[in-house]
Amino acid sequence: MSEIYQKGMKTRREVLGDAHVDRAEAAKSDIDLPFQTLITESAWGRVWASDQISRRERSMLTVALLAATGNFDEIPMHVRATANTGASMTDLAEALQHVAIYAGVPRANHALKLVKQTYREMEQSAP
Repeated sequence: MSEIYQKGMKTRREVLGDAHVDRAEAAKSDIDLPFQTLITESAWGRVWASDQISRRERSMLTVALLAATGNFDEIPMHVRATANTGASMTDLAEALQHVAIYAGVPRANHALKLVKQTYREMEQSAP
């Protein structure tokens, strides 16, 4: 594997956690291998690996962008990642305030419901 892929996998594991990445890796098949390589190198090896802004800020941006574009399926994964990025529930709520103003209240409202639900699940599963 390329150096950027290895960097991406390291970053992905740091942000999402080994358990999540291990499940995703086990589910890979020939059909999605090129896609998995693309996101590992691009999203994780370049964007998330950059030190120009903090991982906390990246978490906030990511949740806001997912909500603003209506890509709700990815939100719980990124909420769980806040345990590793340092973004708080308050940080995400503030980011979703911006979504409400600039992208629409219904999207922000739905995203906020997902954030709250995911944090509840995280609290219930904590040791």
